[in-house]
Amino acid sequence: MPEPLARTVDELVRARAVTDGSSTAIIDPTDRLTYAELDSTTAELAAAFLDAGIGKGTRVGLIMPNGIDWVRIAIALTRLGAVLVPLSTLLKTPELLAQLRVAAVEHLIVVEEFRGHRYRDGLHDALGLPEANAPIRHPELPALRSLRTVEQALALPASPEAIAVTLAATARVTAADALVIMFTSGSRGLPKGVIHSHGNAFGAVRSGLHDRCIGRGTRLYLPMPFFWVGGFGGGVLSALLAGATLVTEEIPRPETTLRLLEREQVTLFRGWPDQAEALARQAETIGADLSALRPGSLEALLPPARRARPGARANLFGMTESFGPYSGYPADTDMPESAFGSCGRPFDGMQLRIADPDTAEPLPTGDIGEIHLRGPHTLRGMCGRPREDLFTPDGWYRTGDLGRLDDHGFLFYHGRSDDMVKVSGATVYPSEVEKALRGIDGVRGAFVTDIDLGRGTQVAAAVVRTGSSTAAELRARAREVLSAFKIPTIWLLLDSDDTIPRGTTGKVDVVGLRALLTREGRTAETVSGTRAV
Repeated sequence: MPEPLARTVDELVRARAVTDGSSTAIIDPTDRLTYAELDSTTAELAAAFLDAGIGKGTRVGLIMPNGIDWVRIAIALTRLGAVLVPLSTLLKTPELLAQLRVAAVEHLIVVEEFRGHRYRDGLHDALGLPEANAPIRHPELPALRSLRTVEQALALPASPEAIAVTLAATARVTAADALVIMFTSGSRGLPKGVIHSHGNAFGAVRSGLHDRCIGRGTRLYLPMPFFWVGGFGGGVLSALLAGATLVTEEIPRPETTLRLLEREQVTLFRGWPDQAEALARQAETIGADLSALRPGSLEALLPPARRARPGARANLFGMTESFGPYSGYPADTDMPESAFGSCGRPFDGMQLRIADPDTAEPLPTGDIGEIHLRGPHTLRGMCGRPREDLFTPDGWYRTGDLGRLDDHGFLFYHGRSDDMVKVSGATVYPSEVEKALRGIDGVRGAFVTDIDLGRGTQVAAAVVRTGSSTAAELRARAREVLSAFKIPTIWLLLDSDDTIPRGTTGKVDVVGLRALLTREGRTAETVSGTRAV
């Protein structure tokens, strides 16, 4: 049966119910839902939301962990044409207030409690908001009209009148209508509310399905939270558009994740390499059978004989503004040797150029410059930002990422333009140093930035070890792969990355990392020219 060429979430869910109705759409540790059940339950929930005053264009915030209920609420809202605003479960109350204001959220749905966070209580304490279900009018959040718990939202009744008009309401939604506002932040600055439409989001996801090895019958697991584009686009919408099965869980832990992978016969594990490596170390101890995993999964979980040579597989590359990866290569296929270490090639529908960071003028092939994107899959806008602030006059989005293209169109990433460091007049890109350090035996993670302890700019690194290597030993190995001026002079040696500061989107907070390394560096002792902590 041909794939549904759906343009909106409602069209997609209806089509999947016809073509794949009995197939499992999503699984969490306690429940599962077929495509037919996803259609029927979200249609009923959409009618209840319509009765509650939520319709096309209404902005609805959602704070809850991964699971079937997250998907049901999100799909019901977007079928109506409401604009989903996924919010991080990591947010503190002041951060939550800021994002609610930026996105002009009108209705908010929150989990009662998750990992010690009580979001409704935090808002109530900060603003004195009324109890749930009472109308809200507050000058700090002028757009907000209601606050409900997840349980209250799922229990909303649908009147016969709402059920009757839901079909007409969903039919009014078009590919050009806003689908989601996803918050992102770089390593610096305030989070940005990035707006994507049904059409551009679907196009972005479809363009990368083949290279990500996702198709009908795939049983996909990924640990990314659904409030990130990696979880919503790379997980929820990828499964829906491919007719795959998505396997998810609230809190990934090695012992529970391995049993979930085994029980559900997961065929594709995508996500963070660090998590895959941690799971691989536990798999033999626990005795989990991961034989269903196929190439295209993160390689640490595959048998050694099925792994590729280092650098042979593309590093998928993208951002929230491109609704996920925009460059890659089939995840189960080696690239040409000249492209080893690259991010593959831009997907269909995405134009890419390398430009001078200062003038925005295109640069010759092979030169390093700022990556610019243009095409139907890029963001539709940002909350509170005029188009001329986001795009060049000829329609290119300036990503702030640095890269180069080779003669065959392969993209090589070279860090962030705003994170370039000058050391004694020489240019250092922290991402280049991080990559080199991670290639050293005994190093599991590396986080690099610049600090100034009163003697000029120095390169500093927080390194996660797998053994007991000293800073002097690591520095000696770094000399083999880095120019002398790129080698860190401040080393913070860690056994895990738990103390690395991160923002609410999970990215490393460079300002916080710099503060950590500066604080530790002031108390460090000098070892062979290196200050080691």
